[in-house]
Amino acid sequence: MMGDDGAGPLLADLMTRAPVAGWTVVNGGSAPENVVHRVRALRPKRVVVVDAADMSLKPGELRLVDPAIIADMFIMSTHNLPLSFVIDQLKEDVKEVLFIGIQPDVVAFYFPMTAPVKAAVDTLYAQLADWRGDGVFTRLAPSEEDA
Repeated sequence: MMGDDGAGPLLADLMTRAPVAGWTVVNGGSAPENVVHRVRALRPKRVVVVDAADMSLKPGELRLVDPAIIADMFIMSTHNLPLSFVIDQLKEDVKEVLFIGIQPDVVAFYFPMTAPVKAAVDTLYAQLADWRGDGVFTRLAPSEEDA
């Protein structure tokens, strides 16, 4: 319903229909803060949060965003609470929490997902089987000014 903001739920749907070995999906939808308790109950060693994020990149570009800078960045969000809040809540019980942002093009009611964002979701899904958090994606990290 919100165009490219459906990137995370689309990935969750793909993973539900065709599970990827070694991964468990929890779809946070538009209120990821409401599923933190479900994630905690799974007792994972790593959580990967995937969402559309305005990072001033070309539509469909993927970035592994350093959680330490999410609160400092202006990340477009249609959620009730900021993603930094959700990530901080997860970090209380999970050793490693990663955030993968997908640059949206159009986020508006009743717009379809754009082709570049759909392709980014497909790319991410295809890489999950072999991904171990080892640098497959370019990292969006604090700038020298932020350090």
